[in-house]
Amino acid sequence: MGADHHANTVSAWNTTGTGTSPFHIHRNSLTHMTFYWGHKTEILFKGWPGSSSAMYALALMFVFTLAVVVEWFNYCSIIKPGTNKVAAGVFRTGMYVVRTGLSYLVMLAVMSFNGGVFLAAVGGHAVGFAVFARRVIRKSGSGSEVNPDLPPVNVKC
Repeated sequence: MGADHHANTVSAWNTTGTGTSPFHIHRNSLTHMTFYWGHKTEILFKGWPGSSSAMYALALMFVFTLAVVVEWFNYCSIIKPGTNKVAAGVFRTGMYVVRTGLSYLVMLAVMSFNGGVFLAAVGGHAVGFAVFARRVIRKSGSGSEVNPDLPPVNVKC
């Protein structure tokens, strides 16, 4: 490693100036601990979306879409009545795993502390709720019972 690498790091253990430490803290990190605005950020993957405004807009659309899909999983009803209980249980478990994974991706994106990403996630959840919850409420008001395949996220024990 060149001298430039060591100039941008601080030893995590070495306070005396002697010896070497295996741990370094990078000073040029993009990690923020408060909300900020701007398109120069990292969301989910190292180096993505980079410093391009177009890629930042694409990242916001991606986070928005993820949040809408999470809401769809909360209100979808794919499993038909009378389906084999074992097959329905396996499918329901798979849907739960996907919903949980996507929820964590949205959460990790918001943890970039970028204001635009936060608004995209909240907006995606709001739009998804407005579209998919309304369908369930409308169908249940018509007399036929409609239950989503997955239990709600805020199940009380």
